[in-house]
Amino acid sequence: MQKLINSHKKKGLNFIIIVSVLLLALLAISPEAASSSNPGFSFSPEMGPVPEHIRTEVPEEAGDSEVISTPYENPDPLQKIGQYVDIVFTIGGIGAAVLILLAYLRMTSRGPEFAKRTLKDLYSLKIRKTAGSEETDQEKLEARKLRFLIAAPVLSIALAELLIFSGRMGAAVWVHIGIVIALSLSDIFLKDPRTHKVYQALMLLPVLRLVNLSMPIFFDTTLYTFIFIYGPMAIPVAAIVVHQRHSLEQIGITLKNIEAYMILSLPLGFLLGMGEYAAIQPGYLIPDLSFENLLKLTIIMVFFVGLIEELIFRSLLQTRLEEFLGLREALLVTSLLFGLMHSGYGTFYEMFYTGFVGFIMGLAFCKTRSMPFIAVLHGFVNVFLFGIFPHQSGLIGF
Repeated sequence: MQKLINSHKKKGLNFIIIVSVLLLALLAISPEAASSSNPGFSFSPEMGPVPEHIRTEVPEEAGDSEVISTPYENPDPLQKIGQYVDIVFTIGGIGAAVLILLAYLRMTSRGPEFAKRTLKDLYSLKIRKTAGSEETDQEKLEARKLRFLIAAPVLSIALAELLIFSGRMGAAVWVHIGIVIALSLSDIFLKDPRTHKVYQALMLLPVLRLVNLSMPIFFDTTLYTFIFIYGPMAIPVAAIVVHQRHSLEQIGITLKNIEAYMILSLPLGFLLGMGEYAAIQPGYLIPDLSFENLLKLTIIMVFFVGLIEELIFRSLLQTRLEEFLGLREALLVTSLLFGLMHSGYGTFYEMFYTGFVGFIMGLAFCKTRSMPFIAVLHGFVNVFLFGIFPHQSGLIGF
């Protein structure tokens, strides 16, 4: 009876997740997601300035004839091709999630021998050989299976972000929706709790992107928008921490050596912020460098942007990947995803550099296990990048 109750609860939770994601998607693709105060862009310092994905059609009067024209009237052949490509990517994003689930269902229904034989065939597409010649065949098989199961959503997230990089926002939204649905339903077909824990951490990335795209710009300055983007993300982050029974020490909540780390974070933030400013040279988020404006910027960048993103990428995702894949692979995968999540800037240099910054922060987290240090460092990078350097660009040579 208890097993039946748990099954019903799990199905209900999956249904709620799917409905929530679809509602979020409707917000993300609606014209109201872009504010008229900043036409054409939805800006986030971490996600990047994203081009408006759906433009509102504003009719224009043409003289006395009162002929109404729209921007999409008589599209040229290149526009038509682009529309067809968007349709293909949309179908592909949804179809990929469905195919993955059907594949899992088919493998489990055909018995363990079929699954074992299929996974051996997939090994021909291996990412990397497992270390240690003393492992048994079963251990090697489990390691390869885990790598494949992690690689599938990682590559899907990378695809969605590359679509944003190429300007195909609608297709990217649907791919992210497919990823969230597939990961939320994976517990039906996969019984490995290790995979579930990694999937829960990975699920936060497309959710963060969908929240970013669905959040309208409420104020003339985009500074306060980050509260409405990263504030809600604290809820699923806290839920995963509690569900996975992380201790405060595991997620890096410690005050050990805090004074030294706070002092070190300032020069490191300056150097990393200068490198990123040289790559993208963004505008400022505060009108001047008064103490009040700098304090507001610092609080938002440290306690909202820096803390939430570092909890996602370092405390949850990197920690879980490190447990199952090892430190080297965990650093590489997390840094790659951190860089790709900056695809909205539309420059390869920004993604490459932020991937490098993510690697530095990931390595620092491994050495210190101090989330306050990493969150403050991340926040200071953004304070220099979006506050100090834009106002003092002449003094630093840019």
